[in-house]
Amino acid sequence: MLPVNSEIDVFVVGFAKLILLILIVRLINKTLLRIISRWSYRIDDNAFSGMLLSLKPMVRATIWIIGSIFYLQNMGVQMAAIWALLSAGGIGAGLALKEPVQEFFEYITILLDKPFQDGEFINVENVWATVERVGVRSTRLRSINGEAIVMSNSLLTKSVISNYAEMKKRRLVHKLGVVYDTSLDKLKGIPNIIKKIVEDNDGAEFDRCHFIEFGDSSLDFEIAYYVSSNDYIKAMTIQENINLNIIKDFEKEGIGFAFPTRTIHVNSQQSNNLASEIKAVNLSS
Repeated sequence: MLPVNSEIDVFVVGFAKLILLILIVRLINKTLLRIISRWSYRIDDNAFSGMLLSLKPMVRATIWIIGSIFYLQNMGVQMAAIWALLSAGGIGAGLALKEPVQEFFEYITILLDKPFQDGEFINVENVWATVERVGVRSTRLRSINGEAIVMSNSLLTKSVISNYAEMKKRRLVHKLGVVYDTSLDKLKGIPNIIKKIVEDNDGAEFDRCHFIEFGDSSLDFEIAYYVSSNDYIKAMTIQENINLNIIKDFEKEGIGFAFPTRTIHVNSQQSNNLASEIKAVNLSS
């Protein structure tokens, strides 16, 4: 009867230890997760708060793994074989989970470095889109055409990102060409005309206007001004108003816009010879 009683005692002790372990692990998990939740709610940064909350499943799994190893060791199980099995499994899992783990660390990089956040308008890899959600493995974008774009976090961290949400003001630069017949006095007055038009528009700040080059069919001016907004639609509206006012004021001043033209000068003697040859060919035919 002693061996049976001994086996029962071992079973009862092992079961009691298992119950105690489960209670302790659950208590530790509950305490740690509550601390993480409270910490995340106290942080004003939504991105960092989201990162902390996303770590909760990993913390829970880690505590259970540590508790299980401690229980097996306490029960007298030979851990050498288990460690060897875990090592082999860890190598296989590491190779299989290489990309997901890499994406997770890129996710941490995005949350800590903050190249962009939810709701911001960015340009990456010739994609213009608004950030909808930064996920553990990928980031979801909404393009200006309306379709959803999913990009891996590693691609985002390795690319050059233009974040327009952090742009305080937008600089607009464009050219306009006037005809070569424009008088010198009118050419000198064009920068002042442009400056007045820009300054009369709310939200626009004049930078410069210069006569920059002699084009093939025009005298070219370059205009630069700032729009005190990162809103693309507002910037385009201001640019449209400025362009329309330029057309109106140029018409008043009698300044003509140039368009591509080409003047061909033909020698009169060569022209007569060519006409004679054409006439001879027509008569012979």
